[in-house]
This record gives sequence, structure tokens and C-alpha cells, in this order.
Amino acid sequence: MKKQIIMALAVAFTMTACEKQIIGDEQVVDDTVVNQPTKRFTFTLKGDFSTQWTGTTRGYLAADGKDLTDVWVLDYLNGTLVQQLHQDDNTADDFGQPTLNLAYGSHHVYIIASRGQSPTLNTTSHTITFSKVLDTFYKDYEVSVVATSNGNRAVTLDRIVTKLKLIFSDAIPTTASTFNITPGTWHYGWDYISGTPTASATSQTVTLSIPTSEIGKTNVFVNLFGFSSATEWTTDVSLNAKTAGNEVLGSATLSDVPFKANRSSEFTGPLFSAGGSMTLSLNTDWTTAHTGTW
Repeated sequence: MKKQIIMALAVAFTMTACEKQIIGDEQVVDDTVVNQPTKRFTFTLKGDFSTQWTGTTRGYLAADGKDLTDVWVLDYLNGTLVQQLHQDDNTADDFGQPTLNLAYGSHHVYIIASRGQSPTLNTTSHTITFSKVLDTFYKDYEVSVVATSNGNRAVTLDRIVTKLKLIFSDAIPTTASTFNITPGTWHYGWDYISGTPTASATSQTVTLSIPTSEIGKTNVFVNLFGFSSATEWTTDVSLNAKTAGNEVLGSATLSDVPFKANRSSEFTGPLFSAGGSMTLSLNTDWTTAHTGTW
């Protein structure tokens, strides 16, 4: 299902008799520019993900083998939000190809594509937050709309999350129930106008249940996604594994772990055997590697 909200500019609220909806290449809602036409734009989203549009089968966006689930498009005309669109059916033919009618003028079109869980969009604070952050992509797309504008635009979105990957080289004990990860700082939201992380949490523990199918296995791994700028930053991370009765089976502390957008910080090592150590590496699948030890 595609949800679209058309919002009038402030003047239109006091002059409702002259309001006109934006339909096709028709007129702008605001009475002050009622004779100003619009141009239909279709944005074909691209980025570090797979895409498919055939017109006869579902469209999709997928990153690292996981389907993205939502696309938000927010249209700001001269600094004012005039319309927004949310695609939340990733089985729809046009998923990842949102279409809007843009009034003549200077626009910032903010586009967010994600598979994060429980999203909350707040247009007052211009932020989007998730209860669980997963792969997310973003673009602040500037466009000046005139009569001769080409309405078909390919827009490349950038990944705006970082990833902490923990690989446990020793076997998971039969009594293990949860992995618990506590970053010193972690970001659960994004300010789509400033293009910066928000909704920062301090020493907030993320608890991940250990499936019974992983008991006894080695090299089990877990991922933790969070929002990040393109500028590298560091934080400490503590982690442990516990029994169902809350008994700690193994723990580790990682100091000054570096994070940045579109990069995976990976640690590998034993958690349950005494005297073990973990080695840090940064995944080269996204961007250039940076290595180190702790």
C-alpha cells in the first residue's frame, strides 16, 4: 500500500476556497501560486543494493540479501514541507520508484529507504527513528523544477548506517541464552535535513536471544546496526553471554572501536574460554579496511 499526504502551504489554510490538489501537470495547492503548474517526477532509486522493476512483477530493493521494506519521500519547496509519500508495500510493482508532482521552484527531496523495525517519522523535528536499526539508505536530492525539466530521475542513495559484527570463535555452551551488547554511544535515528545521526543512547544494552540451533557451534556471529555520519567516531563496547537465569558465561570489553557510515567493524575471538582475545578488523565489502588489535 502506498500512502501519500499532500500538504498545503500556510497561506492556503486561510484561503481554502481557492485550493487545488496537485494532480498530473495541474496546479499548486497554495493560492499565492495557484497558476503555477507542476511537473510529474518519477525517482528510480539506486545504491549499494539490488533492484528490479518489470512492470508486471513486484519491484524490490535488497541489500546484502535482505529486502528493504520502506521508502519515504519528503518534498520541501523553498524550505517548507509540501508533501510526503511512504511506500510500505515492498511487493508493489512501483516499490523503489516513487512518483510525485513537484511544483515549479527549488526543492529538496529527502529520500530514505530502510528495513529497520518500528519506524517513527517526525516531520516537526525532521527525524526518523527505529526501535531496531537495520540497513538504511538516504539522499538529499536537490532539484529546480521548470517547464523543461526531465521528470525521470535516477537517484543514488548512500548507506547511512554502520555495523558492529561480533564473531565468536569458540563453541556456544548449552546453557547460553542471550548475547548482550552495550555500546557506550549508539544512534537510533536520523535527521534527514541536517543529514546527521540523532536519538543517541548511552550505555543501552541490546539483548539478542541465542537460537537453540546455534548451541555447540563455533564462529557464530551477531550484527548490530546503528546510524552514523561519514566521519569516523569511536566508542567503547562491552559484551557478554548469559544463561536464562542471568548468569554471565563470558564477557569482553572493546575500547575505542571506530565506526563510520557504510563500514562494518568486526571483532573475532573466543568469548567463553579463559584467556581468549578478540581481533578487530573492518569489513572491506563496504569501504576500505582499517585494522587493529585490542
